[in-house]
Amino acid sequence: MARLGPGLAALAICLATPAYADTLIDNVQGQTIGADGHVERFKAMLMDDAGVVKALIHEGEKTPKKGFQYRVDGKGRIMLPGLIDAHVHVMSTGFAALTLDLSETNSLGEALEKIAAYAKAHPDRPWLIGRGWNQERWKLGRFPTAAELDSVVSDRPVWLERADGHAGWGNTAALKAGGVTAATQNPSGGEVIRLADGSPAGVLVDNASNIVAAKVPPPTARDYDAAFALAQRDFYRRGLTAVADMGTEMADWQAFRRAGDANTLYVRIMAYGSGIDSTVQIGGPGPSPWLYADRLRLNGVKLYMDGALGSRGAWLKAPYHDKPDTRGLPRLTQTQLGNLMSRAAMDNFQIAVHAIGDEANAVLLGAMEDLSQTYKGDRRWRIEHAQVIDPADWPIAERVAKSVGLIASMQPVHQTSDRLMAEARLGPERLAGAYAWASAKAHGAVLAFGSDSPVELPDPWTGFAAAISRVDEGGQPAGGWQPQERVGRETALAGYTADAAYAGFAEKHFGRLAPGLRADFIFVDTDPMTATPEAIRKTKVLETWVGGGKVWDTATPEGGAAGAEPVKK
Repeated sequence: MARLGPGLAALAICLATPAYADTLIDNVQGQTIGADGHVERFKAMLMDDAGVVKALIHEGEKTPKKGFQYRVDGKGRIMLPGLIDAHVHVMSTGFAALTLDLSETNSLGEALEKIAAYAKAHPDRPWLIGRGWNQERWKLGRFPTAAELDSVVSDRPVWLERADGHAGWGNTAALKAGGVTAATQNPSGGEVIRLADGSPAGVLVDNASNIVAAKVPPPTARDYDAAFALAQRDFYRRGLTAVADMGTEMADWQAFRRAGDANTLYVRIMAYGSGIDSTVQIGGPGPSPWLYADRLRLNGVKLYMDGALGSRGAWLKAPYHDKPDTRGLPRLTQTQLGNLMSRAAMDNFQIAVHAIGDEANAVLLGAMEDLSQTYKGDRRWRIEHAQVIDPADWPIAERVAKSVGLIASMQPVHQTSDRLMAEARLGPERLAGAYAWASAKAHGAVLAFGSDSPVELPDPWTGFAAAISRVDEGGQPAGGWQPQERVGRETALAGYTADAAYAGFAEKHFGRLAPGLRADFIFVDTDPMTATPEAIRKTKVLETWVGGGKVWDTATPEGGAAGAEPVKK
C-alpha cells in the first residue's frame, strides 16, 4: 500500500494515528455548495489533524503563510466536495463484480454465449449466478425462457437477476430447485411468467423471484468482504466519498463493521435496513450512532411499494400502454404500508420507500400525509425513484414536504436509459409526470441524486450530465426529453453533495466543504459548472480524499502517492 506524506494516513485515513498538525491545501479552483445553497468558490482550504475543515480561503483573502505544518499543492486543479450517491446497493455492486455480469450484452444470443463461457470457466460451482440482463436492451419483445438457458447450461441451476433487480431468470434446474411448477401460485406482489400451457416460462417477477433466490447457496463472510472491497474501490475511483445503502441486511452490516474494525472502511455509508425485521435486528431501538469517525450509520428502513417499469411490475393507475391486461404489481397494500411506516416512525427510523408507478406514488404520498398527523417534526421521509407521479398528486407532495419534509431520491441516469421503454410502457398521456426532477423540487421536495448501482454504474458524472440536459450520451433526443424537467447546475451539484447528505441526516458531518465538516474532497479535470454535458460525462477523477486522507490517485490507482509535504522552515 502506498504511503502518504507525513501527517496523513495512508488509505486508513484519519482512523489511524493522527498527525497532530494542520494541513493547507492551496492553489485550487475550489467549489462547494455554500450555506445559502449556492456555489461558493475558494482558492485554499485549511484542515486539522482529524481531517476536519478549519477554514476556506476565498479570492481576495490572504492565504496563511504559517500556522500549519503540511501543504498540498492543488496545481490549479478543480476541487469539489466528495460526491454522494443517494441510492446504491453496496453489496450487490460488489457481488456483481464477482459473478456473471450481463449488463453490457446487446442480444439474447450474446448473453447465452457469455453464460456458456462462464459455465465452462467455473465447472466447480454448484450454482451459476449473475445479473444484468435486460430484454428491452436486447430488443427481444418478450422475456427470455428457461429452455433458452437450458440450451447452454442444463447440468446445474442458473439464476440471473434482471438489470433492475425486479425479476429473475432461471433454467429448468433452478426452477426445479425452487419447486416452481405449473401448480405454483403467484405470490402477493409477484408473478410467475408462464408459457401458453401454464407451465413456468423461466422468469419470476418481484416477490415471485424469492422462491428460487431463497435456494441459492448464501455467500460466505469472505465473499462479503471481497465484494465490499470491490464496491468501495469502484465508488471512490469515481469520486464518491459517501453512499446511501438501500436495503441493508445483517450480513451486509457485519461486513461494513468488519471493514470498520479493520481500518479499511473509507467510503461513508448511510444504511437503510431491508424491511422492518432487518432494520430492528441491526439498530434495535432506533437509528445507530455514527461509527468509525462518521463512516457508518443505520439511518432507517427501506420498503418496497411496487416493482419496476421494465418488468411491468411498477404499479400504475391505468393499464400499461403496451400490455393493457395489467397495471403492475403492488407489493404492499395501503394498510400494510401504513402499518410498516408507523412501526418505523415510532422508533424514529427514517422511512425510505421504493415507488415507481403513479399509483404506487399516490398511495405512498397519501400514507405519508396521513401519518404526518401523528408523527410530526423533521422526518425527511424519502421516496426512492419517484419515477412516475401523476401531476394531480403534486399538491399532496407539497403538503408532506411542508409538514415533515420530503426527499425525492431520484436517479437522473434512469431517464436516459429508460426513455424509449418508458414511452412504450406509459404511452404519451402519462409522460408529463415521468422522471420529473424539476417538478419535484418545485413542490418542495429535496432532490437527492444517485445511480441505483448496480442497476446502473455508480457514475455521478453521467447522472450530472443527464440532470442538466435530459439527453443521453449520443445527444438524443435533440433538445432533451421533457426538457422542462431539467435542473440547473447548482441543483445538480447539491443533489450529489449537500442535499444528498441532508437526505441522510448527515449535513452536520459531511456533504459540503465548510468549517466543522469532514474534509472529503476530489480533484477533477473538468468543471461541471461550465463544461458541456458531453465533457462532464468524460470527467476524470484525479484524486479522492476522505477525512483528510487520500484514498484514490489516478496516477497510482493501487494506493495513491504522497499528498502532503512538510512546510520548509
